[in-house]
Amino acid sequence: MSTSPFVVLPSSHARAHDTFPDADELCQLLREQIRGEVRFDAASKALYSTDASNYRHIPIGVVIPRDEADVIATVALCSRFQAPILTRGAGTSLAGQGCNAAVILDFSKYMNGMGEIDVERRTVHVQPGIVLDRVRDAAERFNLTFAPDPATHSRCTIGGMIGNNSCGVHALMGGKTVDNIATLDLLLYDGTRMTVGPTTEAELEEQIAAGGRSGEIYATLKSLRDNYATQVREKFPRIPRRVSGFNLDELLPENTFNVARALVGSEGTCAIILGATLQLVESPPYRTLVGVGFSDIFVAADHVTQILQYKPIGLEGMDGYLLDALRRKQKSVEDLALLPAGDGFLIVEFGAATQPEANAQARAFAAYLKTVTPQPTARIYTSAEAKRVWHIRESGLGATAFIPGVGTGWEGWEDAAVDPTQLGSYLRQIAALMKEFHYRSAMYGHFGQGCVHMRHNFDLETAEGILKFRQFMDRAADIALAHGGSLSGEHGDGQARGALLPKMFGTELMQAFRTFKHAFDPTNRMNPNKLIDAHEPHEDLRLGTDYRPWQPKTHFAFAENNGSFADANLRCVGVGACRKTDAGTMCPSFMATGEELHSTRGRAHLLWELMQGEVLPDQWKNEQVKESLDLCLACKACKSECPVSVDMATYKAEFLAHHYEGESRPLSHYAFGRIDVFARLASYAPHLVNAINNAPIIRSVVKKILHIHPNRTFPRFSKPFTPDRRHARDARRPRGNRRIPLPAEAPEVFLWADTFNNYFHPAAMRAAHQVLTTAGFRVTLPTQHLCCGRPLYDFGMLDTAKDYLLKTLNALTAQLQAGTPIVVLEPSCASVFRDELTNLLPHDPRAAKLRDQTFLLSEFLVRHAPHYRPPQLDEKILVHGHCHHRATMGMQDEMALLRLTGANVELLDSGCCGMAGPFGFEKDKYEISQKLGERVLLPAVRNKAAGTILLTDGFSCAEQITQNTSVKPMHLAEVLAQPSKP
Repeated sequence: MSTSPFVVLPSSHARAHDTFPDADELCQLLREQIRGEVRFDAASKALYSTDASNYRHIPIGVVIPRDEADVIATVALCSRFQAPILTRGAGTSLAGQGCNAAVILDFSKYMNGMGEIDVERRTVHVQPGIVLDRVRDAAERFNLTFAPDPATHSRCTIGGMIGNNSCGVHALMGGKTVDNIATLDLLLYDGTRMTVGPTTEAELEEQIAAGGRSGEIYATLKSLRDNYATQVREKFPRIPRRVSGFNLDELLPENTFNVARALVGSEGTCAIILGATLQLVESPPYRTLVGVGFSDIFVAADHVTQILQYKPIGLEGMDGYLLDALRRKQKSVEDLALLPAGDGFLIVEFGAATQPEANAQARAFAAYLKTVTPQPTARIYTSAEAKRVWHIRESGLGATAFIPGVGTGWEGWEDAAVDPTQLGSYLRQIAALMKEFHYRSAMYGHFGQGCVHMRHNFDLETAEGILKFRQFMDRAADIALAHGGSLSGEHGDGQARGALLPKMFGTELMQAFRTFKHAFDPTNRMNPNKLIDAHEPHEDLRLGTDYRPWQPKTHFAFAENNGSFADANLRCVGVGACRKTDAGTMCPSFMATGEELHSTRGRAHLLWELMQGEVLPDQWKNEQVKESLDLCLACKACKSECPVSVDMATYKAEFLAHHYEGESRPLSHYAFGRIDVFARLASYAPHLVNAINNAPIIRSVVKKILHIHPNRTFPRFSKPFTPDRRHARDARRPRGNRRIPLPAEAPEVFLWADTFNNYFHPAAMRAAHQVLTTAGFRVTLPTQHLCCGRPLYDFGMLDTAKDYLLKTLNALTAQLQAGTPIVVLEPSCASVFRDELTNLLPHDPRAAKLRDQTFLLSEFLVRHAPHYRPPQLDEKILVHGHCHHRATMGMQDEMALLRLTGANVELLDSGCCGMAGPFGFEKDKYEISQKLGERVLLPAVRNKAAGTILLTDGFSCAEQITQNTSVKPMHLAEVLAQPSKP
């Protein structure tokens, strides 16, 4: 490598304290004049300081407008103070265009409406904050769709897609965003309102003749067209994925002087989009997917041009490194077996009006593959299999963003595009450059249009590493341009590639770009220094040479993050999967509030900023961070559903442990956190305690003291489970574990008596004992009071939690030494042993043993009881999975076991029930708890057919159901303990 001509520029930390001098006055006036939300506080600035890129800019403040009037008023005030403005969608931009030192307008919470679909014209008018999947779901009712569908389709907004000129898998079928925009409703920084679209020559002359601000803009655009038409035709790459630069080609006569499409991809640097009319395309209702395996990704790329002749509607590529990354992260592991043999893969989708037609296209394609030398491997998928394969492809960014044992993969050179005919050559040269620089990255993406995504292990913390990164960007740009390509094929230029644009377009076209922006934004207040006159790619880095985060001592080990709490929060790269609301569990509080503050990403960004000490003060004592974490339900869904496995439940417990150091806690923390102690005491006289708890005056006083919502009822205590009366007295004697009289050769299993089932729901314990005995096992039980301490984590009572765990390890010494399986009925308790245990006690070898010997009942029966056969049940079973069950253990074993009963089994996609231990009881969280319960679970319970068994293993989940319906759910053990139906 030659010596770098670049110098290290200031990182974001050097500018973190830059302030807008009139921020306080602007904030006050905004609060007086708009109905929406005005947030200029430190936490809001921290939340919006970065997007999914490498960059960080502290904003002036955030405005969440309720309607167009709010936007107009906000822009007028910003113009008065000459404050820059940035409009932002889901904040998933990868090139840095989604963060700036500006007033940020976030349309996603309120301005997300959609008009009726005009089926005849195939159009629909939307507001900028609407999420793409809402549009697609509505359009699919008419076999229509909005063709661009990036992997972030569950949370990206249409406004953001227009800003970035988003593409996605099915751009091959219907084009980029620019190809699917009919008109745009605009607001300019000076208050001008415009609706723009295609313009005839006569209309163009009328606009210019009308004068005024609009006429001035049209005159400038006409001059641009006339003066630069030849250069645009000659220098704009004619490839499917040219996203870089402004779309001056849309002003050419052959493109109907389409001002709306010229503004697509302008990254908020020209105008504010108040509304858009989208052009919809036919959506083939039936589809068939084919997976093809090649020896490597380069050979796969060589075959793209031939494959395109078979007219697929989607053609994606993935390399073996991506699959290795997923295996390392334990993501989609079972799905990976669906891919054919090879180390480079293409997934090819065909669509048609009927399934036989789609299948015929796939078979014809598979027949062609047999003629290829050397012959690739291929597999035609069922619809269910296809969904799983697409999930692998959509996991690409998250899979490569953080890889255990490898580290973080950073954006930068992540979406260049070339003509598909040049793809194999381009990838080989980029691979050679990566080898020269000692970088690694997966290669995946939209091979059918020559756009390939990468994330490299750049060193962005040392001067040498940053200069090396900058030089690599320069050399990679040369390779892409030598292949007739575009620096960006999907994610835009922003700051990551804006300064490289002169290489691609030359000085004259760059001047044309500046003139285009100046026509709409003459004072340069719309998202300045992005795309045009952009800061350097190695400037304003989120990390940088002065990145020195606070490294406090922690309770948890954070072994996968070098023992660093700061590194743990650096995992979040802004993908925003936690902002989805349609399926899964993550992130329940965001699903309820729609607030970035209550998303996993938002909390991770706050905690990361807390470690910097530049925007958020007071370290562990920061109240705004605590406020954000207060609504975290500790569901653990982010640990499995987040592409980079952000573990917010653990981060919350760590923060709260330090937040309350040296301070008294609310009484409710002790009441809920030490519920095992009170439950054990109540078990001596449960009927008396239940009567006292339900006495009206006492009940009201207790609820008030503990801040419990009036609508909640106290769970009823019970006597603990004992197998029979003969052993009832021995159950309280700490003299080892009782043995159920069975043949001596029967293998032993230890049934964990968790607080919730033992003291509140002993029927589940009794049923589990029966099932395990029936399965041929000798069941032993604890003879002293033990508790995993699960509720303690909700309040950060980690010192006490360690004591509980050590007591448990001491009590289970014999079982751990003998390798006895420990069967746990409550998923949240099992998750303590499988997750928190080794994180809190990483150096105690017994902790790893207990982790490995812990099983849920379903796991144990499936994996260790090969001769067990469940009862035959001629019924329907509706299953709600506990969050910790789904996140930590998975539901596969439970569903497999239930299906062996012969019952019709349905697993609800119900997400978090909303109870989450003490969360749903707390007065200030009751409404959110109910909202989450009513999202899917409670309506499904109320609407289930008569005779349907409702199954949930979680005590909290059962409480949410029984406190809101008349249905009594069953534990898996109770279902399996039933006799077979005749």
